[in-house]
Amino acid sequence: MADVKKLAEELVNMTVKEVNELADVLKEEYGIEPAATAVAVAGAGAAGEESEAAEQTKFNVILTAPGGTKLQVVKLVKELTGLGLKESKNLVDSAPKAVKEDVTKDEAESFKSQLEDVGAEVEIK
Repeated sequence: MADVKKLAEELVNMTVKEVNELADVLKEEYGIEPAATAVAVAGAGAAGEESEAAEQTKFNVILTAPGGTKLQVVKLVKELTGLGLKESKNLVDSAPKAVKEDVTKDEAESFKSQLEDVGAEVEIK
């Protein structure tokens, strides 16, 4: 009997060309439709992509809406970004817009919390 774990590892590490060749062999020699094979291999690749997304280290703080206390949001954006009053107002008026980019998760959470405390709607991406 084949070593299933080794076979699975080989399947996951196959290139697109190799997957296509495997699909052809399965269809021609064994009558197995390649769609099932492609889905299985694609599923394994998607799992790898999800783990990369989980390891994200830089985040963007996006102001999605200023909320009802726009003046307080403008003042806080000015304080957090170091922008002038006019630039901060323009940023808030053009929501959804990034307030901070490429910050750590802790910084992003802090900015989000502060902005939400004054009534803004915020996302972290």
